[in-house]
Amino acid sequence: MQDKFGLAQGGRREDLRFLKGEGRYVADLVPAGALYAAFLRAPVAHARLTALDLTAARALPGVELVWALPDLEAAGVKPAMRGYRVSGPDGQPGAGPERPVLARDVVRFAGELIACVVATSAAAARDGGEAIVADLEDLPVKTDLAPGGPLLHPEAHENIGYRFALGDAEAVEQAFARAARSVSLEIADHRVAAASMEPRGAFAEWDGARLHLCVNGQGVWGQKAQLAAQLDLPPEAVRVTNPDVGGGFGMKAMNYPEYIVIAAAARALGRPVFWMSDRSEAMLSDNAGRDLISRAELAFDEDHRILGYRVHNRSALGAYNSQFGQGVQSEMFARVLTGVYDIPAALLTAEGIYSNTCQTDAYRGAGRPEAIYVLETLMDHAARELGLCRFELRRRNFIRQFPYKTASGELYDVGDFHAALRQLEAAADTAGFEARRRDDAGRGLLRGMGVASYIEAIMGAPSEASQIEFLPDGRVTLRVGTQSNGQGHETVFAEFLAHETGIPAAEITVIQGDSDLIATGGGTGGSRSVTVQTHATRANVAQMTAAFADFLTPEFGAVPEFAEGRFGLPGQNRSFTLQEAAALAREAGRDDLLSHRAEATLPARSFPNGAHLCEVVIDPETGATTVDRYHIIDDFGTILAPSLVLGQVHGGVVQGLGQVLGEALVYDGTGQLLTGSFMDYAMPRAADVPMISVGFAPVPSTANSLGMKGCGEAGTVGAMAAVANAVRDALASQGVGYADMPFPPGKLWSLLQGRA
Repeated sequence: MQDKFGLAQGGRREDLRFLKGEGRYVADLVPAGALYAAFLRAPVAHARLTALDLTAARALPGVELVWALPDLEAAGVKPAMRGYRVSGPDGQPGAGPERPVLARDVVRFAGELIACVVATSAAAARDGGEAIVADLEDLPVKTDLAPGGPLLHPEAHENIGYRFALGDAEAVEQAFARAARSVSLEIADHRVAAASMEPRGAFAEWDGARLHLCVNGQGVWGQKAQLAAQLDLPPEAVRVTNPDVGGGFGMKAMNYPEYIVIAAAARALGRPVFWMSDRSEAMLSDNAGRDLISRAELAFDEDHRILGYRVHNRSALGAYNSQFGQGVQSEMFARVLTGVYDIPAALLTAEGIYSNTCQTDAYRGAGRPEAIYVLETLMDHAARELGLCRFELRRRNFIRQFPYKTASGELYDVGDFHAALRQLEAAADTAGFEARRRDDAGRGLLRGMGVASYIEAIMGAPSEASQIEFLPDGRVTLRVGTQSNGQGHETVFAEFLAHETGIPAAEITVIQGDSDLIATGGGTGGSRSVTVQTHATRANVAQMTAAFADFLTPEFGAVPEFAEGRFGLPGQNRSFTLQEAAALAREAGRDDLLSHRAEATLPARSFPNGAHLCEVVIDPETGATTVDRYHIIDDFGTILAPSLVLGQVHGGVVQGLGQVLGEALVYDGTGQLLTGSFMDYAMPRAADVPMISVGFAPVPSTANSLGMKGCGEAGTVGAMAAVANAVRDALASQGVGYADMPFPPGKLWSLLQGRA
């Protein structure tokens, strides 16, 4: 498969239209005559809404509608947003306070929606928002991660949204009791923004019977279900579409209040309503990522083999439950709790804390980068504490036998973690590191090296659908249930179908992101898309070729074989391509053979893994950090589209690197966001990113017919610990102890001066 398809795969077919400015994003598709929505957002983090005067706003020229929550409810909207709730050790679900679409009586974070204005222009809508008079009575503000403090919700005692536990507490206690050494560390993983290139946006239109929401999301079916429920519409009366999307990273996977409001407004006014976030709104209101503190401990025997591992994390939920928020630092964290190591006893306990900040939810990796960051940070720290080589400590504890059931219950089907680390050491020239460090020291610079051995679990729905249709002009459409956010799905799905069928890829059109055209689908997220979708497409091809073989049997006098893209029999000169067979079926009136649909479910989860190595150079005079060398060896199993894989890995590394070196969403004690623009929020620039060397040590997965493992989030999962460990290694050479990221220049300078 890899020789015939993967290694021959060229550039992305999407790129031509994007480079020519022919992409079609939400803002490019707004219907003529659409109205514009703007929102009044809470200017403070916690306050009682004592009065709201909409009179002046409603009187302004161009304003068509002004709504607060009572108006929305009067329009038939059920205002409570959905939020997943984690089951605790007692089997009871976590807290489920109401998250109203528009504020009810209390605002709980700066940026929460209070009212909506719809007008004939964006400027008029903004003017309407400024004319609303909101009386707010300040309440005490909570921004920390400790239980207690000013109570946000009566349903959440001490502001604890959930408690979660997974593992064998007794076995872990016994492991620590008999340990020769133990190492512990408190590790912070701060809040970051997804900062997608295209901010969130949508338009809604109502034709008198059906609602259409066009939104730059990560799938259409979740949005459709929630719109139908909250607007009290039958599912068949709702259509959701996703056009081209300029980045999602998990942040666009869920529903948001703005979409519910503009959909209801479009229904009430009978005209399309459009809203697009600006960057300031995005920083205030997009679901954030990470934001947790973990206390982690490893128990070792006399040979430095791990006996037990326990982690207690406390994470920020924000002011309310987001759609998946409670599950990220609990259930998703637990998927890869013990990483690539043979750890016989492990325990994760977790708490989610409400605070007067924006919600957190899935962000590239969603719990798995956080878990690997904790474990790999602690492994490097343990190597230093135990006086052992960081590579040797990892090698000594790698899993050797597969399949392997982890202490948290996951079943790793295959892997060769030794091979990945061995290849990484050679590719990165670790033997030459000390010489490079001495050379830098001679110039007054500090060089550090960090390593991370990672594994991640493919998440999301294990099922997907595929529909193949033959058109009268000979072209073919492939309808998929996943959704591209810039990953190149149109390319890889068309080329995969071409590989499986012999149909030229140029004659295949991939259709995605339309709930009217595709009955079901899981969208994009959790590194699932290509693995799950190609599995469904392969199942579809199998049933389709079988049906055509039956149809062609009279032509051959026997059931023909399908090989190398053609139906035929040995010893016969006649053969037919699938397109030729479809043309014959059309002539024969066999329309049933012109469209084929199949659903398929992966039998098990797959686990991408590998190792990252980073070298940084710090100038102690300024604290400036240069990422000088970056090497990766990945095991993604079978690789279908190498250039797309490299793009995903590079992008993931940059997101991890950005968080370590500067990205941070920071609130002050009153709950005001201090890093609300790119003037303050330190996005990585091109000059901050080194050449990234990527190699592969594939061990095909047994969890799907192609042997794939997914790759979309792997770069971030490995990068955070590798870069942070490299910075700490450089600091340790000067006697600086453990320090938490981020590591902007000022912080590093202070650490080196002994002032932090």
